[in-house]
Amino acid sequence: MKINSTVLLTLVLLILMLGAGSVSAFLGFNLGSSALKGVTTPDGRPTTKFTSSKANNSQQTGVALLKEEDILKTVKARIEGKTKAAKSEKLDEDDEEINSSKQKPEEKPKEVTEEKPQPGFPVTAENQGVTFSVQSARYSGGDLLLKVKMQNKGADSVRFLYSFLDVTDDKGRTLSGSTDGLPTELPANGPAFSGTVSIPTALLDDVKSISLSLTDYPAQKLKLDVSNIPVEKAAEQF
Repeated sequence: MKINSTVLLTLVLLILMLGAGSVSAFLGFNLGSSALKGVTTPDGRPTTKFTSSKANNSQQTGVALLKEEDILKTVKARIEGKTKAAKSEKLDEDDEEINSSKQKPEEKPKEVTEEKPQPGFPVTAENQGVTFSVQSARYSGGDLLLKVKMQNKGADSVRFLYSFLDVTDDKGRTLSGSTDGLPTELPANGPAFSGTVSIPTALLDDVKSISLSLTDYPAQKLKLDVSNIPVEKAAEQF
């Protein structure tokens, strides 16, 4: 009895499995067929491609071609119009230049006026063809500015070290000064060089005149002494 019940149970299970498989296969087939509705295979025939391409070409080829004579006439007319416009513009510009030249009066050349020397200047020292002159003096920004000029008319070049420049007042006191724009070497038969010597005004209380002394370097065979430079009433500007 136990064996018969087992066989019966096995048969029931097999029948259920076959039924479930059949149902799932049927449902899958229905789903697949419904999904493929409306899908068609591509047409691989060459004749249809040729006919469709010819139809498209026939639709596109509808452009009208211009005649060569018409194109040349159009280009010639445009060129002539541009040249006429350019000529008229040039004539207008020439007329404007002529009118403006007539209206503008003739400008007279400006006369070059030399600067008048400051009273008491220049103060010059010369030795062996080398000149050292103070052209003017003025107070500016807390300093006394001496405008100096140097020139070498001798046959040999001369070198200077401006840290050796001695500045003294009329009471014999040594003052500090700095130079700007002066060359370290004066060439033989060379041009004049200009520069400035600056002295702090705090050192110039009750000072009426100062003196400058400069020697060449390193030989120190040439000495330039510029004495009695008036600074009491120095001009405000050069």
